[in-house]
Amino acid sequence: MSRFARIQPEGEDRERVSCLDCGHVFYENPKIIVGAVVVQDERVLLCRRAIEPRRGYWTLPAGYLELNETAAEGAARETWEEAGARIDVEGILAIFDIARIGQVQIIHRARFADPGAPDARPGPESLEVGLFGWHGIPWDELAFPSVRWALDAWHQLGDAPLGAPFRNPPDDPRGEGVLPAEHAAAFTAAVRLPDPTRTLPS
Repeated sequence: MSRFARIQPEGEDRERVSCLDCGHVFYENPKIIVGAVVVQDERVLLCRRAIEPRRGYWTLPAGYLELNETAAEGAARETWEEAGARIDVEGILAIFDIARIGQVQIIHRARFADPGAPDARPGPESLEVGLFGWHGIPWDELAFPSVRWALDAWHQLGDAPLGAPFRNPPDDPRGEGVLPAEHAAAFTAAVRLPDPTRTLPS
């Protein structure tokens, strides 16, 4: 049975989860989230979540980047999986740091692949999907702070050419804003990495 512990290996500047038998270091690195602000006739595509965390709340189509895909490909895939929509990605709208849960979020601006006949339908992770004008967005029912940041970036930029990506707001540069208390425990459980310090079979 291999034994793991959180120690500071030689040559490292911080504690790492390491195997006490062979010295292997289990590196814990941030996850990359990719998503899209999909715009049609000054309305934006939102999905109401069918899964935890924040089930029943509205979000942008987004999720974890997979191996062997670009950030833009991942955003398009997530939009298809969550909203049944084919999109053309224009470029990166925003990059947000969510340090408290180890995420970097890359949010793109996109259009429906067929703007003459935009089509969207709920995927397995969505209860419903919809197109919302700025004043119709369910602001009090958004799932995460970064959804609001991305919507603000879209509204500020409009149809202007994409430039330097928007970043975290000045009052939350590390993405440490917390969710409402009643959802904090469920959210923390949903994003927690498996405990690598547990005893594992060798």
